[in-house]
Amino acid sequence: MNQFIQQWGNAAHTSLGFFWMALWAFILGYIISSLIQIFITEKRMQKTMGDEGSKSVLLGTFFGFISSSCSFSALATSKSLFQKGASFVSSVAFLLASTNLVIELGIIISIFLGWQFVVGEYIGGVLLILFSWLLIRLINPKKMIEKARKRLDNSKEEEHKEEAAMVTKIKSPEKWAKVGKQYAMEWKMVWKDVTLGFTIAGIVAAFIPDSFFQTLFINSGEGQESFGFFTLLEHVVVGPVAAFLTFIGSMGNIPLAALLFDKGVSFAGVMAFIFSDLVVFPVLRINAKYYGWKMSLFILFLLFTSLIAASLLLHYSFDLFGLIPESSAKSITEKEHFTIDYTFFLNAVFLALSGILIYLGFFKGKEVMHHKEMAPKSPLLEKILTWIALTCYVWLAIGIVLKYLTV
Repeated sequence: MNQFIQQWGNAAHTSLGFFWMALWAFILGYIISSLIQIFITEKRMQKTMGDEGSKSVLLGTFFGFISSSCSFSALATSKSLFQKGASFVSSVAFLLASTNLVIELGIIISIFLGWQFVVGEYIGGVLLILFSWLLIRLINPKKMIEKARKRLDNSKEEEHKEEAAMVTKIKSPEKWAKVGKQYAMEWKMVWKDVTLGFTIAGIVAAFIPDSFFQTLFINSGEGQESFGFFTLLEHVVVGPVAAFLTFIGSMGNIPLAALLFDKGVSFAGVMAFIFSDLVVFPVLRINAKYYGWKMSLFILFLLFTSLIAASLLLHYSFDLFGLIPESSAKSITEKEHFTIDYTFFLNAVFLALSGILIYLGFFKGKEVMHHKEMAPKSPLLEKILTWIALTCYVWLAIGIVLKYLTV
């Protein structure tokens, strides 16, 4: 019993420590995302992404790069672009870029995993788009695409009004009020995933023995040089399966990915786990609501196949140039998180910026209306996730008390 209480305290301390490490990066990422969401609209995107060629794919990738990292927001926006005339391949490019190439995700990965994984994330994101484009061209599912577009035509939205000049937007108090509201919405979209992700990461760190990971990911913990092709293949297949079962968003998955790497999972397996935020069940179900189950399963096949190929190619390429990182001698769970260092001061500055944005959005601009389309979530699933998240807070609160009572 004493051991369980001690592990509980350690799990809660680790979860909160991980979140404290990443807090300023979350705030910075969502501030950047909110500014982009308000000052850059979809209207020009829709006019320039209508063909299947390289220019359309490149534009889809660029617009995804400057978009929000939230999977549900990305699903809604890519659906909207496809509905309004963008080609299927450019919509997929946008979807992959907006969940793999965004700035805030790179910042979080750099904190937990290091620069090699950031490079792998961005190169891998491009590879995912290229492999998906190639598969679409090879399979050429024209009838399926036409059927999906017709399904969406029945609920076509009104066109956007002509957008104002950028200088006018920047000077507008109303736009800054919308930035504040969008910033709050960014957190509202991900708070349950982030809470669950960081809580699970702490629980895994404290309670799950290394032997479990060595069984799940064969030959893990033996060093990068020991991984053969079939071992790597098993890792890149198991990684997405683990992500499918946890269904945590990309931002919440990063501390868990860091733990997997600490436990000796291959670079390829960790990258496949990170890439898997679009092959989880909620995303599958939402795509089915938009396009039908046949197209949803095709998108799942497309993304799953692409991430396996991209993860393997990344591993062998990084290995060729000696860039695969080694697990730190000091585990991420052993670091002292709550000290007066650069993280403390960065968190203080960005928490103050959060306060300013909330003030602009909900006090100065309380009359300003702002709405952004989101993917249709299941009310039951959302209610379940809310209660799980609240349970996580109770778990963390009790755990921290136990941690300091048993010191």
